[in-house]
Amino acid sequence: MAKFIFVTGGVVSSLGKGLTCASIGMLLERRGLNVRLQKFDPYINVNPGLLSPAQHGEVYVLDDGTTTDLDLGHYERFTNTKLTWYSSWTTGQIYQRVFDKENCGEYQGATVQVIPHITNEIKHCIMRISGSDIDVVITEIGGTVGDIESLPHMEAIRQFALDVGKENCLYIHLTLIPYLKAAKELKTKPTQYSVGQLRQIGIQPDILICRTEVSLTQEERTKIGLFCNIATDDVIEEKDKDFSIYEVPLSLTENKLDQIIVDKLQITKAAPLDLSDWRELVSKLRNPQHEINVAVIGEFAGYRDAYKSTHEALEHAGVQCNTRINIIWKPSGDVLQQDSKHKLKSVNAIIVSGSFGESEIDGKIEAIRIARENNIPFLGIGLGMQAAIIEFARNILKLENANSTEYDKNTPHPIIAPPDEHQTFTNETGALKIGANTTVFKVGSKIHEAYYKNQLAYERFRHRYEFNNQYREQLERSEMLISATSPDSILVQGVELTNHNWFVGVQYHPEFKSQPTKPHPLFIALVNAAVAAANCVKSNRK
Repeated sequence: MAKFIFVTGGVVSSLGKGLTCASIGMLLERRGLNVRLQKFDPYINVNPGLLSPAQHGEVYVLDDGTTTDLDLGHYERFTNTKLTWYSSWTTGQIYQRVFDKENCGEYQGATVQVIPHITNEIKHCIMRISGSDIDVVITEIGGTVGDIESLPHMEAIRQFALDVGKENCLYIHLTLIPYLKAAKELKTKPTQYSVGQLRQIGIQPDILICRTEVSLTQEERTKIGLFCNIATDDVIEEKDKDFSIYEVPLSLTENKLDQIIVDKLQITKAAPLDLSDWRELVSKLRNPQHEINVAVIGEFAGYRDAYKSTHEALEHAGVQCNTRINIIWKPSGDVLQQDSKHKLKSVNAIIVSGSFGESEIDGKIEAIRIARENNIPFLGIGLGMQAAIIEFARNILKLENANSTEYDKNTPHPIIAPPDEHQTFTNETGALKIGANTTVFKVGSKIHEAYYKNQLAYERFRHRYEFNNQYREQLERSEMLISATSPDSILVQGVELTNHNWFVGVQYHPEFKSQPTKPHPLFIALVNAAVAAANCVKSNRK
């Protein structure tokens, strides 16, 4: 039978529960255990794909097309766990399932209530991802203890221990220990209150992970343990990391968290821990041989979490290429300002990000023009690829006012348009291509070379509009090469310039497939091209 770990948060939000869950999952995997992770979010929304990136960060996409909270990106980057639509739940989705069951007569006329119907549904979704091959299920409960929205989830995980036995459950509470600089002391009272709220619900934390700016003394850990009814050794320090999130697992294992979990859950099959490759990764991050500046263009660039996977994919590639990457976040609308145009010309690479719905398309197009005309290595993602084709159509093919019908329904040249009857999607709705699909590369192209000359890749998509094949012949006669397509060759999934240093646009989202120890090949190729270009500039100056 699987063991179950529940991770809750207290005092304030944004403490890093997702990163902590991912780190725990990685440590347990490194000890030879088969792990599954999932998250319950307390908001009522039924479709996380419609949440604003300005409020919740990026919308993350799984292979099966599920749109989720960005924390599932941490899960996939840190572990090899298989995530599916059962890995991500909102309160709205839980209630929807209960409503559907009622309409189907499953409750046989019983009064539908939070207890037992909502809590039973939550427990079913937890149990659903366990199996005979799974050793540990890690479940993150979003929000903060005390929030009214999370109460059904807290009650469900309280009941869960009664269902499967407390010996098979572990409760980990992540909390904040504020540091008052004026008084030069840590304050434990907020943590005491947070644990007190959990205990009122009926949950006694087994392990307390304390986020803190400064190190906890043994005396402080003893005090926290005493007032929270937790053994001193089970009070774990998680000090803020000012360098990289990839230091978190190392910090947790230094505090023996993985061993404490294994001992408490009595997991006898756990192997010794080996983090040698992870330590090497952090060492490379700290000791780069090169340094480049990369501009990331997007309408939500003021919100770093809106492009979390892009940021991480660049960092992964930086490790592979021994390069420190300084990211310049540039809102699309700002690119049209003269000062921004001038600054963009001095960066070593430009990424135009994906987008959904309303978008400052003109700023993206201008950034792409600067990359094309100044031979700056460029990667267009999703809408970034579409904008690259529009820019090329306007300025090279001289198709005046070429555009996407998403932004100009009356454009005389609909370069990007809704798919026609020959461009069929693989998902059920027919309105949105989402999830992992096969991409075929043109042999000899830059994309083909980047993928180590593999001709196929399985990449994740999330878009509605496609390249209009009516303009395909014009494009193929020019310097823009169609270098990636769907297996039937109908859908254009990647383009590149043949007369440019490194200029690639892809319809899919490569950032969702990148891991610290397995960087995505397109980001590696971009960083290598940027490093080469930067070194060339330095040589010319000498």
